[in-house]
Amino acid sequence: MIRSMTGFGRGEYKDEQRCVTAEIRSVNHRYCDVTVKIPYAYSFAEDPIRKAVKKYIQRGKVDCRITIERLKDSDTKITLNRPVLEQYMESLEEMRSEYALAGELTVGLAASLPDVFKQESSVEDEEAIVKACQAAAEQAAQNLSQMRLVEGEKLAKDLNMRADLVSSYVTEMEQRAEKVPEEYRDRLQERINDLLSDSSVEIPADRLAVEVAMFADKANVTEELTRLKSHMDQMKSIMSSDEEADGKKLDFLVQEMNREVNTIGSKANDLSLTGLVLKSKAEIEKIREQVQNIE
Repeated sequence: MIRSMTGFGRGEYKDEQRCVTAEIRSVNHRYCDVTVKIPYAYSFAEDPIRKAVKKYIQRGKVDCRITIERLKDSDTKITLNRPVLEQYMESLEEMRSEYALAGELTVGLAASLPDVFKQESSVEDEEAIVKACQAAAEQAAQNLSQMRLVEGEKLAKDLNMRADLVSSYVTEMEQRAEKVPEEYRDRLQERINDLLSDSSVEIPADRLAVEVAMFADKANVTEELTRLKSHMDQMKSIMSSDEEADGKKLDFLVQEMNREVNTIGSKANDLSLTGLVLKSKAEIEKIREQVQNIE
């Protein structure tokens, strides 16, 4: 069972005091990186929200946006910022005296000055606010996780299809690799016969056998093909398991698969075998791109 790392989820919590909405979006990332965006007055709830989201997310870059609609004005209170107002009044009085300006400092003018009033959260409501935000975030994370699971099923189908295709290429490579030394021997014998057709010199059969054996040893890709098949089997086993698939483990397997195919390509001294290697590399690259999306 695999999950995609991309998705969206929405959750909502509502009581008599407030309505909290959480929206979560996630994309690919090597680790679990959760960013919480919440009005500054409720910033104390950021860490609990982050912990609530991480219960359902193992990997991915996650953006969680929290909006809070107050149904009653119990969450915040507005207070007069006296030190700021006093500085304004002193500065205005000084300005009027120094520059002989007319006019009086009115309530309207004072109220319009920046930072004269400050908004504070009600300390006694913090626990209730945290619980409300966590409830909305958990619901959004659950919906996100479900969407990622649905996307993961689509990824699994594509990956299994490409894995089967690579397995078929591996089978063809095995069959082809068995014939390469024999064909090399025939070509070598034919070239020797052409070169020595007008000569009385003869090449000992054992010398020819040694040359063919050396070629066969250098071109032997049995070990690489065996490991490649093993990696393919492991990948299918991980994807078909009832447990959560490990995207990092799959990514490692794809790297190893690519390594084996490259080694086969460097040893291959046959056009047909090289063609199969290129086809395998193309599919493994597509598998690698898809694996990057797995949690």
